[in-house]
Amino acid sequence: MANVIDVAKAAVTAYNEKDWSKARDILAANAVYDEKGTNRRIKGAGEIIEAWQGWAKAFPDSKATFVREFASGDTAVLELVWKGTHTGPLQTPAGTIPPSNKRIEVPACQIVQVEGGKAKSAVHYFDLLTMLTQIGASGAVKTAA
Repeated sequence: MANVIDVAKAAVTAYNEKDWSKARDILAANAVYDEKGTNRRIKGAGEIIEAWQGWAKAFPDSKATFVREFASGDTAVLELVWKGTHTGPLQTPAGTIPPSNKRIEVPACQIVQVEGGKAKSAVHYFDLLTMLTQIGASGAVKTAA
């Protein structure tokens, strides 16, 4: 069980450190990342890292704190809190949201399936409306919907 949790946490830690090489080593080449908050389903390690880099551009200091974790078989569940400052442009389907210099604190949950010591799939639940409200851009949801 610890190995499954370790792999799941390592992917988040790689993002926290903005270590894209480490992220590539942790993700399976054909990994799938299902980002429920944005309704994006991304396939392939390279494409997933590209999406993460987009978040890192908008929130360069963003980091997840682990609240708790659970594992069953090949699957880990991570409860997280994302914190950061919106100091870069945030790309959305409705256009770019300019930096607000406001802080975010967003609870989240990731369900990560591990296969062969790598993260094969991840489903990431977080409240996009809370984040957009915190940066003063909740009107973007109406436009994107």
